[in-house]
Formats: sequence, C-alpha cells, structure tokens
Amino acid sequence: MTKPPTRIQKRNRAAILSAGLDVFSQFGFRGSTLDQIADAAGLSKPNLLYYFPSKEAIHTVLLERLLETWLDPLKALDGKGDPVKEIMAYAQRKLALSRDYPRESRLFANEILQGAPRIEAILQTDLKALVDAKGAIIQGWSDAGRIARVDPHHLIFSIWAFTQHYADFDVQVRAVLGDKAPYDGAAVFLDMLYKKLLTP
Repeated sequence: MTKPPTRIQKRNRAAILSAGLDVFSQFGFRGSTLDQIADAAGLSKPNLLYYFPSKEAIHTVLLERLLETWLDPLKALDGKGDPVKEIMAYAQRKLALSRDYPRESRLFANEILQGAPRIEAILQTDLKALVDAKGAIIQGWSDAGRIARVDPHHLIFSIWAFTQHYADFDVQVRAVLGDKAPYDGAAVFLDMLYKKLLTP
C-alpha cells in the first residue's frame, strides 16, 4: 500500500509545478531546463528528480491541469439560457481566466506555437467535440433569429483571441495603457462589442 505524501512532499511538489509554470510560460518547453525549474523552486536538481523524472513529466501535469481549467468556461454555456447573455457571460469568463491565470495562458500559447505536440490529440478530440457541441447550440440560436447571423466557430475563435491577448501580450498591453487597469476596460468593451454583434 502506497503511503500518502507528507506535508513536505506536497509542498515540494507544488513548488516544482509553480516553478515549472513560471519557467515554461516564459521560455517555452524547448527553451526550459530542469536546472531552471529546480532553481526557481528553491530545490536541488536531484531533489526535483525525486518528484518528477523529467521536464516532460512536469510539463504534462501542468498541461493536464490547464486543459481542465481552460474548457470549463465553454462547458458552462447553457443552451436553455438567454443566447446573448450566455455568449457574453462566456466571453467574460474567458477574460477572467486570462486575468487570473496569465501563466497558464502563456503556457498554452507556447504549446500551440510549437505545433501542440503534447496536446494535439486532446485538441482534436475533447476540445473539438466541445466546440462543435456548443457551436451547434449557437447555430441553433442564429437559425431561430434569437441572435444575429454569425459563424459559431469563428465567434468562439474571436472570443479566444480577444480575451487571451491580455495574458499572452501582457507586456505590450501594459506598455500602451500605462497606469490604466487593462481588465476593467476590457470587460466593458467586451460587453459592448458582443452585445452589438449578437443582437438581432
């Protein structure tokens, strides 16, 4: 019978994953090393290897956790709700995800830019199935005249692009806005944009 992890083991594992998230989101998978992650976690490399046998193992755990979080906002889109409100609420949930999980957003972006070698199968199965299912709901709303005519997939892509931009290009956004809080203005603009776009 396997012993449950001790408090120190839980703490060290969490420190490694947090450090891995920092390093991978900054340098990408290829540009990151175990030495960088160990240093960021405040552990020796041999100590890190006690918990994870490779940087691939750390990266895999981070991506698995990320994908669960990343799909939740779209899963919450309710086909029985008010169409405009449901889509706008989805966009706001995605924006909040970028605000609250910027490292995860950049980790995901880096993986996609590298051709998604570690998550391509999930993109082609779980993600595609979810987007197709929710896209069918949006298409039904559009066909029934409950929202303006839109292509469901491109609508979802536009929400991804708009909201994730604030995390993935944070330095650029803050350089342009200066002291302004980016997410406050983004939330207001997001509501205005999609309400005008979707209202029949």
